[in-house]
Amino acid sequence: MYEMTRWRGTQEIGLTFTEKLSKFEPSSSIFVVNGAKGNDDGILRLIDLMGEHDLPFYKSHEHGRNRGPNGLIDRDDVVIIKVNSQWDERGGTNTDLVKALIQAILEHPDGFAGEIVVADNGQAQYGSAGSGGSFSWSRNNAENISQSIQSVVEFFASRGYRVSAYLWDRITTKQVNEYFEGDLEDGYIINATRNPRTGIMVSYPKFRTMFGTYISFKYGVWDPENKTYHSDKLKVINFPALKTHSIYGVTACVKHYMGVVSDKLTATFGARAHNTVGKGGMGTEMVETRFPTLNIIDAIWVNAIPRGGPSTSYDRAVRVNIIAASTDPVALDYWAAKHILLEVARQKGYSGLSSMDPDNTESGSFGNWLRLSMEEIKGAGYQATVDEDYMNIYVLQSGRT
Repeated sequence: MYEMTRWRGTQEIGLTFTEKLSKFEPSSSIFVVNGAKGNDDGILRLIDLMGEHDLPFYKSHEHGRNRGPNGLIDRDDVVIIKVNSQWDERGGTNTDLVKALIQAILEHPDGFAGEIVVADNGQAQYGSAGSGGSFSWSRNNAENISQSIQSVVEFFASRGYRVSAYLWDRITTKQVNEYFEGDLEDGYIINATRNPRTGIMVSYPKFRTMFGTYISFKYGVWDPENKTYHSDKLKVINFPALKTHSIYGVTACVKHYMGVVSDKLTATFGARAHNTVGKGGMGTEMVETRFPTLNIIDAIWVNAIPRGGPSTSYDRAVRVNIIAASTDPVALDYWAAKHILLEVARQKGYSGLSSMDPDNTESGSFGNWLRLSMEEIKGAGYQATVDEDYMNIYVLQSGRT
């Protein structure tokens, strides 16, 4: 019991939010559950809130609660849950939330017959152990700190569910070709041509899951017999922990795609991916590989110390008990930085807040590179905005059923 309660901490701040509708179209909707604990029904309440406002979580031919033809996750989809894994303690995605999300997918009303893969690339460098990411940290972001990503995955796998984990660190230095080129090896695809606007060399993983499914992050699920991809069957749920960043100001949905690229391989080509974040490179990465089906921000615990992250120890984190979701990663990053991180930082009395202010557009700032990323995303035809007049904010307060 000691280990389960030791790190609940005393740093807790309650925030309040006001629902609002956009003044203009096209709009981006942000769904906020205020009062989630991680190991409660917060994810289910988030799904309910989305469903109440015309974004059903489950794709189905049947119309009903949280399901319909315009739903996000189909019964036979392969779902990648992209998490933070490079840092232990509060630096990684809350494993209680990951467990709840997996359970929600498995409870698809049509009967889930697909597969779930929890994945990330900690780049085999830096991180809490100096060697990149891990799904087996001994000190995790959860009510029970011993609950790692690996233990969550094993909980479901041991019950016969097609749930697995794949740490892309394992393949981050191995360059391969695509399946259609006859290469079945796990590894990374590199586009050795720099993007003319953001300078990134787009890179992405292709890999075989423990259940034998071949996945190209860009092209989808590969059928080796028919030699075809099923692009519409691969969905990505982008699930970052909200925290500050020592270089780029804020880590949230857009910066989280650094866990898709290979930083080491792109560095060998002279175009290290991490150096392109400030030029909008993660926006390019999103639209030239696979755009997230849904973005969920884990703000149960946050690091609001200016440039204090991405590592986040237990004693530096502040509990705010919030989860928020949107199909627009830019709008969600803007809103979360402004109304969660900045507000916590102000209440804590921190100084130097411009580094996390999304309205600060100085060259190299978070607000600047978020807008450069937005231009990449909008240029590819996706909805993205940093203008709150184009945002709907839907809030579910704690205690509502």
